Amino acid sequence: MAASKDAAANKPGPAEAAKATPAKAEAKSKGIEVLEGLLGKESAPVIPLPGRGKIESIKKKGLLRGWLKKLRWRHAIIGGTFLGLVAIPATLASLYMAFLAADQYHSTTSFAVRSIEGGGATDILGMFTQASSGSTVSDSYILMDYILSERMVAAADGKFKLEDVYATRGPDYFYGIGSGLPIEDKLAYWRDMVSVNFDHASGIIQVTVKAFDPKQSQRIAQFIVDQSDSLVNSLSLSARNDVLRAAQDEVLAGEARLAKARAALRDYRDKSQEISPEEGAKLAVQLIGGLEAELTKLNADLAAAKSQMSEDTPRIRVLKTRIESLERQLAIERQRLGTGEKSTSTDSDAPDVAGRIAEFEELETEREFAERAYTAALSSLEKARIEANNRQRYLALFIEPTLSEMAQYPARLLNALLVTLGLLFMWSIGVMSYYNIRDRA
Repeated sequence: MAASKDAAANKPGPAEAAKATPAKAEAKSKGIEVLEGLLGKESAPVIPLPGRGKIESIKKKGLLRGWLKKLRWRHAIIGGTFLGLVAIPATLASLYMAFLAADQYHSTTSFAVRSIEGGGATDILGMFTQASSGSTVSDSYILMDYILSERMVAAADGKFKLEDVYATRGPDYFYGIGSGLPIEDKLAYWRDMVSVNFDHASGIIQVTVKAFDPKQSQRIAQFIVDQSDSLVNSLSLSARNDVLRAAQDEVLAGEARLAKARAALRDYRDKSQEISPEEGAKLAVQLIGGLEAELTKLNADLAAAKSQMSEDTPRIRVLKTRIESLERQLAIERQRLGTGEKSTSTDSDAPDVAGRIAEFEELETEREFAERAYTAALSSLEKARIEANNRQRYLALFIEPTLSEMAQYPARLLNALLVTLGLLFMWSIGVMSYYNIRDRA
């Protein structure tokens, strides 16, 4: 009874039952939504677990503080280096190029080294555009080295006083030149202000001279042209003199040899008292022939007389005496001609005709050879003179030094851009190296 009374007392009334029915329906609908979510339906809501969001937010705040702490030091250093190594120097360089760098004017001239022997072209333009020979190309390289040499700098400094021409203009201390510099520093500055370009195909040399004054740059360019022309002329004259000197030495040697041969031949004629031993030999042969003919006739007369007279008659004795005299004379003449043996009665030191002819022929051969060598040396000298005149080098100037009307240098925007890109490149290399070392550590 007591239990039934308690149950009756706990039983809800009609109003409470009406309130409990929507609550059960709502709980049931949530259960269905959870079940649908577990089954994978898209309309199922996610039910957050109590206390989990607070834990995740706390962890995120801790990680954010650590990341911000690390970010503060590392990126602050990187940003500071970018500001100090890239931004500020690039800004200063741009401001310097825009407001402080002095204007520079240029003067351009073009010329080429040409040879007279290469005049195959029919017009002036063809002469300037024809292909250069090997000799003129080598002369062009010599000329380029001369323009950028200490000798040219010393000559230009003596004429224009480079320290005054390229003195510092206002606050532009970068492009100006100081005072009291050695020749090596002046040469380095000269190579910055003077540029030389060579076209190997046409052999054209282009020279560009920069200066703070347009007329001054034109005068310096004209001075370079004059000095280059003097150098080419001196090289051509030196080569011509070398060729002619060698040919002239050969002519002098041939002339001395010919004079010596002629003097030896003259001494021989003075000693032998004859112009030519060959002519003397002809006369000796004729004389021997005459003596032999006369001796033959006397022998015939002696034989006829012996047939008619006795041996003691005066006529036979006279004929025998004449025959003996002719025989002795004939022997002497034959010995002088060089035939037979010399007798003790004749002068053994006197040269015979054959010996004189041999000596004369030797001297005459030397004289003829010396004459031919001398003639060949004279011909070589004349040929060398013609070739040397035809191979002369000269400076063909076809663009006079120009006078600039507008400053072309320095290239302000380009220089500022190059400085900025260079600084940015070096800074990027440093940062990349840092991260590479950091990742490998």
